[in-house]
Amino acid sequence: MLVKKIQYVKIISVALRAEKEGSCMEQSNEEKVMHRVCHFCNRDIAIRNELDMPIMDPETGFSMCNRCLKNIYQVITEIEEENRKHVKTDFLKDIGKVIAKIKPHIIKQYLDQYIINQERAKKILSVAVYNHYKRMMCLSQPNRDGLEIEKSNVVMIGPSGSGKTAMLMHLSKLLDVPFAVTDASSLTEAGFVGADVEVAVRNLYYAADKNIDKTEHGIIYLDEFDKIARKSGPNQSITADPGHEGVQQALLKMLEGNVVEFTARGQRKHPEAPTIKVNTTNILFIVGGAFVGLEDIIEKRLHKNESPIGFGAKITKTEEETSRYDRLISQVAPEDLIQFGIIPEVVGRLPIICTLETLDKEALLRILTEPKNAPTKQYAELMRVDNIELEFTEEALLAIADKAIKRKTGARGLKGILEDVMLDIMYEIPKSTEKRRVIIEENCITEGSKPRIEVLPEK
Repeated sequence: MLVKKIQYVKIISVALRAEKEGSCMEQSNEEKVMHRVCHFCNRDIAIRNELDMPIMDPETGFSMCNRCLKNIYQVITEIEEENRKHVKTDFLKDIGKVIAKIKPHIIKQYLDQYIINQERAKKILSVAVYNHYKRMMCLSQPNRDGLEIEKSNVVMIGPSGSGKTAMLMHLSKLLDVPFAVTDASSLTEAGFVGADVEVAVRNLYYAADKNIDKTEHGIIYLDEFDKIARKSGPNQSITADPGHEGVQQALLKMLEGNVVEFTARGQRKHPEAPTIKVNTTNILFIVGGAFVGLEDIIEKRLHKNESPIGFGAKITKTEEETSRYDRLISQVAPEDLIQFGIIPEVVGRLPIICTLETLDKEALLRILTEPKNAPTKQYAELMRVDNIELEFTEEALLAIADKAIKRKTGARGLKGILEDVMLDIMYEIPKSTEKRRVIIEENCITEGSKPRIEVLPEK
């Protein structure tokens, strides 16, 4: 370690002395070839094309050949790798304190403050995260008799707006670990136009403020994971499938645990580009999506032995679609995901299946008012800055929930509905500084009427 630091200091000192040194230039009779002397190895460099071009400063004459540049980069990389290993040891030494703060019941109690319903999903996620960090502690301990604990990545299945992303965002705040969301539908197989799968790890790297140690203990959420299901379902396709099965194949080693190399943001991949290396062994991968049509696959599996007519026929027309979806999706099995189009190798690396239920009217009403960051509380706080008291009638809240159900957007659609209702009033209110009360009634939601405004006496 000390020798490497001395080499590094020597490199810097030579570079500083190079400001006072000159360069030599020669010209042959047959062809014009520019020559420079490398100030590190004193080797004469012939510059015939761009590949031979060294680093050089026209003002001082300082030059450095490509060979020396690679050696310097290797020395610096080795020093950073040694430092990273030292920091990682410190993290694992304190992992016991981290585990004591994230017991499953503690995680669920925290999520209950922000997420309405989804009781089973919160339990599954709490246990999965707790076991993931216990796995890190077990792997860091000596004398394990060669016992290897496999990663327990999670697949979350639920309709749009059911709280998948919100649950993970709040979970990352509780754990105080880097968390990055990547849209899986934007990924393509290497060599095709689009983002490579390494982008998911790169996003986590920047979410960790470029700290590799934090990156290697973070959480990656691949959203819209159902969009990369292979088009041909369980059968192999004879044509290229770069945005579907090809992406799944590229994700295999990353999900299991492997060293991933990627370039800095905005840089293209090529042999000379410096890369950043991250080990994904201790990164928890959670994938999620709506998996539209999966309930039909589950139903076929459950009733494949039933007669399609007579007393064994299934009657689904009279069932509510919501209750049917919740009833079926809770019985999902790995073979259903394979039938949907997820390759068996990926399914095997996602052992924990977490399903979320559809949010009904009562749940949407609670989401509007109960959580710490409820939408109505957010707007009330914004209006308070303008000396305004904001109120919603019970009928107005019911109308908002009804509109969200009709739009089939779940909890995600509540904010958009409120934004439409509040737009005009938020534009007009700042024109005056007097204290007022704004009351949002049912007709404001259903008919687009203006809210009722009352002037309040100044205290």
